[in-house]
Amino acid sequence: MAGGSGSRLWPLSRQLYPKQFHALTGERTLLQDTAIRLDGLGAESPLLICNEEHRFLAAEQMRLIGREDASILLEPVGRNTAPAIALAALFATRHGDDPLLLVLAADHFILDVDRFCESVKKAVPLAEQGKLVTFGIVPDRNETGYGYILRGEALPDGGFVVGRFEEKPDRQTAEKYVKSGDYYWNSGMFMFRASRYLEELKRHRPEIFDACSRSISVTEPDMQFVRVDAEAFKACPADSIDYAVMEKTDDAVVIPLDARWSDIGSWSALWDVQERDGDGNAFKGDVLSLSSNNNLVRADGRLVAIVGVNDLVVVETKDAVLIAHKDQVQKVKDIVDLIKEKGRSEHINHREVYRPWGHYDSIDFGGRDQVKRITVKPGAKLSVQMHHHRAEHWIVVRGTAKVYKGAETILLTENQSTYIPLGEVHALENPGKIPLELIEVQTGSYLGEDDIVRFEDQYGRS
Repeated sequence: MAGGSGSRLWPLSRQLYPKQFHALTGERTLLQDTAIRLDGLGAESPLLICNEEHRFLAAEQMRLIGREDASILLEPVGRNTAPAIALAALFATRHGDDPLLLVLAADHFILDVDRFCESVKKAVPLAEQGKLVTFGIVPDRNETGYGYILRGEALPDGGFVVGRFEEKPDRQTAEKYVKSGDYYWNSGMFMFRASRYLEELKRHRPEIFDACSRSISVTEPDMQFVRVDAEAFKACPADSIDYAVMEKTDDAVVIPLDARWSDIGSWSALWDVQERDGDGNAFKGDVLSLSSNNNLVRADGRLVAIVGVNDLVVVETKDAVLIAHKDQVQKVKDIVDLIKEKGRSEHINHREVYRPWGHYDSIDFGGRDQVKRITVKPGAKLSVQMHHHRAEHWIVVRGTAKVYKGAETILLTENQSTYIPLGEVHALENPGKIPLELIEVQTGSYLGEDDIVRFEDQYGRS
């Protein structure tokens, strides 16, 4: 499940580039780590569920780790986890198969992969018996940010009957839960046979089952993407798998998982799992520190220097800087809400924007001009398009550009340029073997991204 916006990790995580697509704990992104974690389990190609607007990010990240065969199921709108998993179960059983489904969130961190795999293997015989398995994290502190699972009777095949699910507790209640040794954190990871989940969903939330069945009955394959019927899915109620199924079924069981897990739900949670220096600081990027302890600092492009500060989170991106005390990072979501209220756009996307053909960085703005650095992947082509309100000047700084201007086609190499007049139908392609980099200077009365009329697009965008 690769949905969600991860607003508590702003300004790194944005609506169009949420946390599962970022490399927070190493060289790979959280999504890539989740897929690679399955190696050795004998699992089939992964099925991703994500929002339509994240489809190219998901596909590119799967390609980079050799998982091009992953199917990507696109949700027209978010409806929480119960409908998302229903779509996956219906898709997995569409040809009469009935596989076991291992349901994972794409934005979790698990340090001890071997112990994770051991717990997954323990869940297999229970799921084969028709049980609905959830994985309960063995708690190592009195955490108030997670729901809890009370274990019941022990099972001969390992694991426990679920006694009950508990909401996020206060500090005193969390301390009591952890001290008892009978409670686990609710991880939001599951295993069950596809048909069993659908049976329980149909029994307890038939309206969700019916809406998902209608939406999956009409699918639109597009490369590795699978689109469902948008109107049918929009009519589906939103609900979590916990409320819709797991708290109602008589067949819920829990497998303990002790593998250094975190959902990285805040900047302080990221500090908890990162390597730190002798002063307790976790740094990424160009950071200098004097007389400072227990800080998390991430520098995206500029030097960040800290002096005489403790327990801070400092996150620098190209268009925003966050400074927060580690005890207050849950309020970052409130900052995102404030940005929305003020009609700003820093919660939606970064200054650097990724597209299926590559990416661009808006490096300078003026009243009637904008400068972008554009990078086009080898073999990629932008849509055939025109603009009503702006003209463009392209200067190639690396690679080779194939430019279509009206009836004319030209090749440009380093240090060469061309001018695209307002209203001219045009396209840009990289015919070479290395990335194409160019500087685009836009001038005109309106420079918004919605001033694009597309005539032809190999990525299916309108």
